[in-house]
Order: sequence, then structure tokens, then C-alpha cells
Amino acid sequence: MYDDRGERQTSFGPGLRGVVLMLLLWNGILFLLQQMLPWHVVMPTRAGFVEQNALTYYLGLRADAFWHGWIWQAVTYMFLHGGFTHILFNMLGLWMFGSQLEAEWGSRTFLKYYFFTGIGAGLTNVAIFPHSSMPTVGASGALYGLLLAYGVLYPHRKIYLYFIIGIPAWLFVTGFGLFALVNGVAMGQGAGIAHFAHLGGLLFGLIYTWLWGLPGGRIGLLRRRRMARRRTGFQVIDFNDPDHRSRR
Repeated sequence: MYDDRGERQTSFGPGLRGVVLMLLLWNGILFLLQQMLPWHVVMPTRAGFVEQNALTYYLGLRADAFWHGWIWQAVTYMFLHGGFTHILFNMLGLWMFGSQLEAEWGSRTFLKYYFFTGIGAGLTNVAIFPHSSMPTVGASGALYGLLLAYGVLYPHRKIYLYFIIGIPAWLFVTGFGLFALVNGVAMGQGAGIAHFAHLGGLLFGLIYTWLWGLPGGRIGLLRRRRMARRRTGFQVIDFNDPDHRSRR
């Protein structure tokens, strides 16, 4: 929940749009399949054999499987969740921040950014824990990327924590980043939360911002270079100059 450009009126975000609605539906469908399908896989772990939901086993992001060719998991893990509370808060965040960004960026740019940060979050986690067999699931990494973009573009808008405490967006993002860093270093994967995936979402959001920029914000490095190349291709001709007239 945030206030609209510093005005007194508060809202959750604009109405649902194409890509955000599509993502909400696919996350909901995959979550229902996780709960309903009876298929399970028995997998070995250090603690012994563990029975696991088949969708989570094949589509969740497991580092040991990813590094052995199961690369699709870097995408599919974003559409699975570990429980009702997990998907509820992730989808609430996607609605609140994603619908606002899609409304201003357009669907194509939003989808590109969403998957860039979400995949980057998963890659960060498997790079730090390359031998882990514990599956990572959830859209939290991409959500942290959306949160970063929101904080960069609207740093002084207030986000209401628990619908009560108003915090400027830049401070909200900074606080969540520090929380993920401290807990990631202290607990690793022990608490069942992929804190480094959250940090990866923030990191890849920064990389995207640096390379391409964000609509409504600063121009990224690659776009600046492209614009510079275009400028060097133009030539100013003075038709009062005899030498220039001969080039007409």
C-alpha cells in the first residue's frame, strides 16, 4: 500500500493489466496443481530419503539439477510456491508494484524486466549454493526486482508496512536489502528462505538499470552508447559554404 505521488489519497495500485494478470493466473494455476496432483518423487538427501511433490522436484530450482542440465528450472521455479502464505504475499506485492510499473512502462518492457530479475535471482542462489538439493520456489526474487525499480523511480513515495507505518520507498528497499543480506549471511538456507535469491533480484535490478535504464528514469549505458553512435552519424551542412553546396 502506498500513497499516490505524495498526495493524501492512498491506494494499492492501479487496476490489473495484461502481463500482471497473466502472471497472477499462472502462479495460481501452478500452485493449485502443486496442492492437487498426487505425484511425488523420493529423493536422497543428507538427512535420508525425502518424499517431495513432483512439480516441485522437476520445476523448482535445485542447484545440483540445474548444473547438470535442468536449466529450465531457472524460469519455472518462479511459478511455484511453498504454501498459501508464501503465494499470498508474493501475489499481493506483484499486484501492488507490478501493476503500477506495467501501467507506466508498457507490458513488453515490464515482462522483460520481470524475467531478467527473476532468473537472475535464481542464478544468484545456485551460484552461492552450487551443491544444494533443496528446491527454491517462488516469485520473491522477481518481486525484489520490482521493489528496487519502484524505489528508484519513486524514492519519496510512502509504502505502508502492515498498512500502518509509512516508509519512503528508497528506505523501504534499503531496509529489505539489508535484512536479506544479514539473514543470508547468518543463516544461509537453514531457515528455508532463499535470502540470496532476494539479494539477486535486487542485484539484477541494478544491473538492468545500469545497462538499459528504466522508463521514466535515467538512460542506461547501452542506450547512451547507441544514442552517441547515432549522433556521430549526422553531419551539419552549411549551404552557404561553396564546398557544402557541391555535396548536395
